[in-house]
Amino acid sequence: MARLKLSAKRRKGAILVLVYMVIVSLAIYAVAFLNRGVYHYRAVTFSKEYTQAFDLAEAGLDRAISWLRVQPSYPNGNYTNPWPGGVQNLGTGNNIIGDYTVSIFDLGAPSGGSGMKRYKVTSTGVAGAIKRTLTNYLQTDNYARFIWFTDQENYGTSEVWFWTQDYLDGPTHTNTHFNVFGQPTFDGEAESADEFLKFYNNGHEKTGNDGQINNTPYDKPNFNAGMTFGVNQTAMPSKAANLRAAAATDSGMWFQGDTTIVLNSNSTMTVTNSKKGWTNHNGPLPANGALFVTTDSKGNGGNLNISGALNGRLTVGAARDVNIPGNLTYVHDPRVNATSTDTMGIISEQDVVIDSNAPTNLEIDASIMALKSSFMLDNWDSGSPKGNLTVYGGIIQDQRGPVGTFNGATGQKLTGYSKNYSYDERLLTSPPPFVPTTGDFITLSWEED
Repeated sequence: MARLKLSAKRRKGAILVLVYMVIVSLAIYAVAFLNRGVYHYRAVTFSKEYTQAFDLAEAGLDRAISWLRVQPSYPNGNYTNPWPGGVQNLGTGNNIIGDYTVSIFDLGAPSGGSGMKRYKVTSTGVAGAIKRTLTNYLQTDNYARFIWFTDQENYGTSEVWFWTQDYLDGPTHTNTHFNVFGQPTFDGEAESADEFLKFYNNGHEKTGNDGQINNTPYDKPNFNAGMTFGVNQTAMPSKAANLRAAAATDSGMWFQGDTTIVLNSNSTMTVTNSKKGWTNHNGPLPANGALFVTTDSKGNGGNLNISGALNGRLTVGAARDVNIPGNLTYVHDPRVNATSTDTMGIISEQDVVIDSNAPTNLEIDASIMALKSSFMLDNWDSGSPKGNLTVYGGIIQDQRGPVGTFNGATGQKLTGYSKNYSYDERLLTSPPPFVPTTGDFITLSWEED
């Protein structure tokens, strides 16, 4: 069979075509690789600047809160970059990362939140070609947002304990540490300034001489929403300054000497006060929701006795004790009536005391503050066991006051009340009128535009 033999010239041409094809292929791959590199570079740059712009915007929000905190009073009006230098560049020299611009808008007081302020803060961070804007809605922080707040968990030199029958379903804070017996339940966020809990039984069941475990339970609290240790302490005020000032105006109510008030379901109250010559005097609630009882010209009195059913918004205070002889409730119960605006604040510059003759089962609907000492039951360590003490709102006190006792060996109640404390969530955004603020701010909502 004849074989076809290519000439040298034709062989060279074929090789040249092959070389050209290889070169073209390499060029295509080089261009693709270069484009891929450019794409990745742009993607990395975008991702980096996108993150940096967010971080810059967050830094602007933090700067705004820091600025608000150091003002001598809550500022009125709107501001843009209210610090020296205006727009803030981050970085130095040729390494400027970007900048942020902050605007602070005064939203005034929340509905019914006398003495409170709200702000809208927007912060725009710019890094390279990327711009991101964050918005933070702030409100002045107030003690009424806690279901439980104590400066110390002692009553004098005696430790007071949460025990198995105790239930709290709102945010709690102590400037020291919680004392725990058995299995109390905390359904809201809990926090303490100390780094530990103190257990009555050292965290274990006790055993008898025969080696058998007795009926004492483990000290095992249920922190269903978490427990945070080592938080900053928050100092309590010594006076109800905002309430005093508001009660002394024409739209408030100011009483001298011991005063007894019964709240009526028709938005009135029945008042007994010897200085005014009133005995069971019926009249309206104060227009601005502020009422305060102080001592007379000789320094006598200054105690308030209050009970009844509130129809409206009211904060009462006393230079000395606030005494509660009976139920203190809302006419429109927010737990079953979502439109209720009934809101109660109680502030004593000394103690808030439940009368020893109060009902076996007692309910108090209010945010309660005892600035000098405690919220407690009179004669808490004597008499027969009572039923449940229901508090719908919150308890804020300097020292933790007792409302009963239990047997440390068995956990059995001996005197006083079992606690059933429920948080009124409305107090976060709409606290009672003129309650003290902490000097800080809380975030109501946060979003990226």
